[in-house]
Amino acid sequence: MSKTSMYLPLFALAAAAFGIGTTEFVIMGLLPEVAADLHVTAQAAGMLVSGYALGVAAGAPVLAVLTARWPRRRALLSLVGMFIAGNVLCALAPSYALLMGARVVTAFCHAAFFGIGAVVAADLVPREKRAQAVAVMFTGLTLANVLGVPFGTALGQWAGWRTTFWAVAAIGLLALLALQLWLPRRLPLPAAGKLLREFRSLLGLRVQMALLISTLASVSMFAVFTYIAYILREVTGFAASAESWVLLLFGGGITVGGLLGGRLADWRLMRAMAGLFAAIALVMLLFAYTSHFQAATLVTLFVWGVVSFAVVPAAQVYVLDQASEAPNLASTLNQGAFNLGNATGAWLGGLVIGNGLPLTDLPLLGAGVSVLALAVVLYSALLGRRVQVAGYAG
Repeated sequence: MSKTSMYLPLFALAAAAFGIGTTEFVIMGLLPEVAADLHVTAQAAGMLVSGYALGVAAGAPVLAVLTARWPRRRALLSLVGMFIAGNVLCALAPSYALLMGARVVTAFCHAAFFGIGAVVAADLVPREKRAQAVAVMFTGLTLANVLGVPFGTALGQWAGWRTTFWAVAAIGLLALLALQLWLPRRLPLPAAGKLLREFRSLLGLRVQMALLISTLASVSMFAVFTYIAYILREVTGFAASAESWVLLLFGGGITVGGLLGGRLADWRLMRAMAGLFAAIALVMLLFAYTSHFQAATLVTLFVWGVVSFAVVPAAQVYVLDQASEAPNLASTLNQGAFNLGNATGAWLGGLVIGNGLPLTDLPLLGAGVSVLALAVVLYSALLGRRVQVAGYAG
């Protein structure tokens, strides 16, 4: 396969990931506007993040079963069609309850798309470049934070938050056309086998630990990032008009982190994850202090973006390594794990501010969760060594 024919489908997957990432994350920059328009509290508005994430988590096993034996091209195109429909419903929703429902509909396609897409991306390249290929696809998700979130936020503040969802639906349509044109028509079919046996293979301790790592990574990030608009406005003192540019900087860090994480994972997977979680904990501790100063906040947010998103391709590949008997199901469920973490993080952060604690306590919460994730990584590495020793002894 030529480099062009290999990378065009990766770019198509990245385009779809850009749209999906934008619709997931842009709501955070627009929470004050949505809350004011629909007459709900900040805590209730934050639940729109949790509702989406829980939709991903709930949809992951359902869509994994429904698409398990579909040709992968057909599955990906169908999921992007569902994404477009969900965003149209978000743009039209006249009430908080209907917006929540529309967010959940949109979320259902998320886990299955990233799950199947990651398997397709890894299959398109040699084995030693799998993490980098997954990182290219997830670059769409990082660009959603670099471009989609800040410009979507600016658009929503200028023309109304519903306009942002119409724009995201248009992005989804363009991504659908790119997939139709560039995605190979003869992708490897999912391996034949019994779904029950595949699900049982996911119950092993090492697979569950890998999924837990993904969950904790998201809890740490979204306990803080869900309420970043409130931190920037009420603690740091940024004007609402400057928020988009701050998020643009954070997105730049995420882009660097996604690409860096792919290379680190192909080099030393477990060492990379351990080092990254330690770095995240340190950055979060610093943010509790630097959030009071605008220049220091900009630096902290960029570094946070780098280290927090470098974990994503590493965790995805680690799950694929531990669940080689059921890669489609494992990859899809891993997206559910990420988003279960999103929902949990948003909920925990909501508890902090709902109980009257200062917004600067949110980074401390994120740091604590990162330390817990580091402990899980170290324990998983120990389990891996024990398995290797047992294999040599046998």
